[in-house]
Amino acid sequence: MSKIALITGATSGIGEACAHIFAQNGYNLILVARREERLEKISHHLEDKYAISIKQIIADVRDKSTVTESFEALPSDWKNVDVLVNNAGLSQGLEPIDKGNTDDWDTMIDTNVKGLLYVTKVVSNWMTPNKTGHIVNIGSIAGLEVYPNGNVYCASKHAVDALTKAMRIDLLQHEIKVTSINPGAVETEFSLVRFKGDEDRAKKVYENFEPLIANDIADAIWYVVSRPKHVNINDMLIMPTAQATGTIINRK
Repeated sequence: MSKIALITGATSGIGEACAHIFAQNGYNLILVARREERLEKISHHLEDKYAISIKQIIADVRDKSTVTESFEALPSDWKNVDVLVNNAGLSQGLEPIDKGNTDDWDTMIDTNVKGLLYVTKVVSNWMTPNKTGHIVNIGSIAGLEVYPNGNVYCASKHAVDALTKAMRIDLLQHEIKVTSINPGAVETEFSLVRFKGDEDRAKKVYENFEPLIANDIADAIWYVVSRPKHVNINDMLIMPTAQATGTIINRK
């Protein structure tokens, strides 16, 4: 049977790019996302193009019961997941701590931290009996440093970094690899979501330099998961050539 990859946040950006590269390499896919129509369109396209099988799960990773129930409802042979890509994540707002919107804080923490945990809890329990598997957590440069007004988003991605290290220790005895992929500026829907649909503000984030694109990160993830069994890439920091830190960018 073909290998299986489970990807969260699969209908846009890095998640969608990962779905393409895994499908191209013959993996069957479990794609998890909130947008049903978009998920169906992507799934049908990949099935037709690469002759693979796909299971679709409509779920918000913040919803623990939905995650648990929908994942466990999969047929038993689909639970032999080889790769989990914890990609679902977002940022909301860009305000100093005293002006922050607490609803935005809840959304970031519930998605970036708790959602990752809910998904990992289920899937790691599928992997452990098989003594194999690879968990890839999508972190951020924001999880390795902090920047003005990034407070809670940075904190949530620092949590991802810490959880990745802790997972690697906890799952070592089960021979499960754990990797953190930490991108700098990637031009996806990220800034549009952060600024709640303000296209002009989102566009300015990527002006006058060449940012990364989703395929750059998907390529790196494929490299990581395609290493020999005895090799694990613990962490990878990927930046545009024009970006030195989270906030220092060479704009032309």
